[in-house]
Amino acid sequence: MSETIFTPLPYLPSMLGFANRFRGRLSTSCQCFLALMLMVSTHACAESQSPRIVNIVNFIRLLEPRSEAITEQVLFQTVVKQVELMKQHQLPGTFLLQYDALKDERYQKLLKGLPREQFEIGCWWELPQPLVEKAGLRWRGRYPWDWHSNVGFASGYTPEERERLVDVYMADFHDIYGYYPKSAASWFIDAHTLKYMHDKYGVIASANCKDQVGTDGYTLWGGYWNQAYYPSTRNAYMPSQTTAGQIPVPIFRMLGSDPLRQYDTGVGHTHQGVISLEPVYGDSGGDPQWVDWYLQNFVDGECLAFNYVQAGQENSFTWPAMQRGLEYQFPKIAKLRDEHQVRVETLAESGEWFRREFPVTPSTSVTFQTPLKDDDRQTIWFNSRFYRANLAWQSGRLWFRDLHLFDQSLESPILTQKVDRPEVEFYTLPIVDGFHWSSRDVLPGLRFVTSDGEIVGGEPKVTHTPEGFLQVTWPLQAQPGAFVLTFSDQQLRIELTDATLDWHLELTVADQTHLPFKQASEHVVSAVYHDHAYQLQTLEGEPSFSDGQLRLTPNSQTITLQFTPSE
Repeated sequence: MSETIFTPLPYLPSMLGFANRFRGRLSTSCQCFLALMLMVSTHACAESQSPRIVNIVNFIRLLEPRSEAITEQVLFQTVVKQVELMKQHQLPGTFLLQYDALKDERYQKLLKGLPREQFEIGCWWELPQPLVEKAGLRWRGRYPWDWHSNVGFASGYTPEERERLVDVYMADFHDIYGYYPKSAASWFIDAHTLKYMHDKYGVIASANCKDQVGTDGYTLWGGYWNQAYYPSTRNAYMPSQTTAGQIPVPIFRMLGSDPLRQYDTGVGHTHQGVISLEPVYGDSGGDPQWVDWYLQNFVDGECLAFNYVQAGQENSFTWPAMQRGLEYQFPKIAKLRDEHQVRVETLAESGEWFRREFPVTPSTSVTFQTPLKDDDRQTIWFNSRFYRANLAWQSGRLWFRDLHLFDQSLESPILTQKVDRPEVEFYTLPIVDGFHWSSRDVLPGLRFVTSDGEIVGGEPKVTHTPEGFLQVTWPLQAQPGAFVLTFSDQQLRIELTDATLDWHLELTVADQTHLPFKQASEHVVSAVYHDHAYQLQTLEGEPSFSDGQLRLTPNSQTITLQFTPSE
């Protein structure tokens, strides 16, 4: 009882539940003390206008066909060790079960014995042989679990077959646990399946993979970077612009991607490596110095609405590979929790909070300005339901490394059709693509230039405006004045203040043959990507496009971009 009363701030929902269940059994003085603790905790929560939210999500597979050494017992013991470590530090978290693990009695006994106020049990939506065959479908995999997108994921099945697969999983989950899961996640879940899970079974939170190119055969590129968003009913990777066009299930981005290095890793190649909070990677999530750097920026960096990261690890990597990283990360996260600098929640709790707070996808930002080792680079990500933008800064130069437009009318290639190949790709609409338009020697960007070359300035300052917009102030180096960049839901305004300069924005790329731009007229750049037409509009400033070169020239020292999806 005393442990529950003195539970740290992130357990506030559990404390409320405890109070309601046991109010009649507590003494009057104990009830008063508990009420006081709840008032203090509630006040602390209210003070955080932009909470930092951590989800510990561990998903569970029964078997690992890629290695004979990774037996079912090795995978099970990995989960046992994860549970022990989370209990040791009183960290809440979410365990997501692949179907074959759901049916295994060892996992049932272990997970049923966990306290419901600390641990959530949910669905990991990869499709192994027992689930497919129980749904009356033919198994086409190489192994009982096959990670290819045309076999082990819903993308390999028709919409009607996806519903049958969901029905089987949910029925068996309910038979075992007595309720339906509130969270369902995967490397990717299509819009049809996610909407069906919500409408019929009440799923309220989901998660998908970080942005990546070609990793394990899956490409997700250009989406709402990290954080969480409401997906379009036509495309689970695409944020919706309207309530009518969205699935009311927030999708949280997984794995704690390095906001600087992950983006550029593998330039000049067709696939990327992984630089993330995952503890099995020795140069990132398994490196204490990297973890300290990540968490410091996560807590201290300027953010809008909230900041988010998913910690934890799939059991396929096994305990020996993740032990060192998790044993360093979890005490750090618990300490930040105890200091009220982060909220540690289950995925479902974060989903419930998101749905209460935001009727549509909010504008968010991720700011990393504290250097790692001798690397002075900084980066700022901005997301809204209309676009995403990424600024990079190094050695006095600031440029747009990425700019993608969101359009809920863009239908996913797997919405109604199944794929017949091992790979699958998800994308949005590029204006600047610092990875795909690059080479090993040239990193693309929309850069601030004059006739004398690229502009050099001081260190950018990142703040938010009273209206809730993100603002970046970049002082000039050679003279007074500064560029002020203001990011709002549908606009990006770039103004040179207290100075007069003959400047413009110029897109540099390694290869112009893949650019989507077709023509530029007054205030409009027309583009086509994957047969989908879209536009970049300027309210202030003039675009031009010739010989593969995109240029934006200011009017009265100002460029304002308007991001409006097609009707």
